[in-house]
Amino acid sequence: MRYASIFALAFIFIGLAFSQAPTYHEQYRPAYHFSPPQNWMNDPNGLLYLDGEYHLFYQYNPQGTGWGHMSWGHAVSTDLVHWQNLDVAIPEYNDIMIFSGSAIADKDNVSGLCDPSLKGKGCILAFYAAQSSKGQAQAVAFSNDHGRTFTEYANNPIIDEGLTNFRDPKVFYHEASKRWIMVTVLADVQKVRFYGSKNLLQWTPLSEFGPAGKTDAAWECPDLFPMDLENQSETKWVLLISAGPHVQYFVGDFDGQTFTNSSPKDTVLILDQGQDHYAAITFNDAPDNRRLLIGWLDNWAYAGNLPTTVWRGQQSIVRELRLQSYPEGPRLLQWPVHELTQLRTNPVHYDNLQLNSSQSQVTLNIHGSQLEILAAFKYPLSGGNIPKEFGVKVFVGQDQETVIGYDLTTGEVFVDRTKSGLSSFSNSFATRSSANMTVNYGLVQLHIFVDTSSIDLFANTGRVTMSHLIYPDPSQDQVVVYAVGGEVLLTSIDAWSLNGIWPAAPTPKPTASKNFIPIKM
Repeated sequence: MRYASIFALAFIFIGLAFSQAPTYHEQYRPAYHFSPPQNWMNDPNGLLYLDGEYHLFYQYNPQGTGWGHMSWGHAVSTDLVHWQNLDVAIPEYNDIMIFSGSAIADKDNVSGLCDPSLKGKGCILAFYAAQSSKGQAQAVAFSNDHGRTFTEYANNPIIDEGLTNFRDPKVFYHEASKRWIMVTVLADVQKVRFYGSKNLLQWTPLSEFGPAGKTDAAWECPDLFPMDLENQSETKWVLLISAGPHVQYFVGDFDGQTFTNSSPKDTVLILDQGQDHYAAITFNDAPDNRRLLIGWLDNWAYAGNLPTTVWRGQQSIVRELRLQSYPEGPRLLQWPVHELTQLRTNPVHYDNLQLNSSQSQVTLNIHGSQLEILAAFKYPLSGGNIPKEFGVKVFVGQDQETVIGYDLTTGEVFVDRTKSGLSSFSNSFATRSSANMTVNYGLVQLHIFVDTSSIDLFANTGRVTMSHLIYPDPSQDQVVVYAVGGEVLLTSIDAWSLNGIWPAAPTPKPTASKNFIPIKM
């Protein structure tokens, strides 16, 4: 009877949440970034590739557009671009919220939780931080039907240290030590704690890392993975840690027990220098040894006040990571996945366009709210004609523009959204963000993705990445190139309109709770 009552209440709440059916054409709705049909979404969770499907689980509130009642939403894709919305995978139950975590395929059924008929394919195990009135502990649920339904493990929690801020388990298999590794955070003291297991259910503490790097915010959403250095026969390990409002990373070595940072303790390396890229994690078991990443395209400073209806929250486009060696040490590079090129249409090309004092700004025959723009600039290295700054403006209109450019006076690439459109919902939104970027031979490349309410910038082949939300008037959508105080050559610019990924407006079925089998703790 207790469960029947819980399910009945869940149906009522979910029915209310679905009363305003999504259309995927609402104002500010992203066209090709993933957003849920309705309600609140934050961190990506449980990124996993299995049997031809990429799984995107995410922090989700089935009951409204504000944070709360944390559950795992779910979508799948075969191409990292088009997503199919599925029912809630793991809902809040017994006053336990389902916080962030990861998913793996238990192909050898070492946990004993998989259906024996799946031998060699594996069931999905979802590891999450169970938030209750007692604090946070690590728990697991399992699915024998490709993640469509989950059952809670009867002996949860699998790790309980009696702590308030102990969360976000990332689990992966470490081949050299022949065991599974769980990476967790002690959020309030800026530490990572590692555990090891042979059966995915009993876990032994291994070591701790931190504090290091950025320590002025809680540590969240850890990820640890190996990467080969480009053009070198050396493998390094990358540790991601979210520390608001950014994701930092460390490059070092991991021997199956201890992570050793290769940089000085106070070195801070930021994955994305924009204001709106957080809680980023990578896919387990992505094919072809690709390291694929998704982040929450948002910022806790204003996430609860965004001017959207029906839904609130979106994810970044999927990025591919590479690790390259520089004089200062190994650094991550990021590219938009090549699968996004299938969305391109209506190509436009310009080359050898001179910007100078007599022609400092040129309006191009490019406009729209769903664009990919690849612009290459070259500026003189000496003489009196060196410009102060140059770049690309999008969503240009009366009293509106979002500026993406390079500032030679500071050596920084920047995104300026001080005039990008609606910003009154937060005093901290109308900002200009910048990041140092070394430029060789006066060449600057800006690879820009524009999507209704966001800007993703990949500068100089992914050396600097910046992500931002914007809320412009969509009727003012012109693209302009410009230079200030000198001359610069726009050697080429290619632009495409990008098709949306939602051909129809799905109406989710209010069946969230029946997909999960809770067991009394």
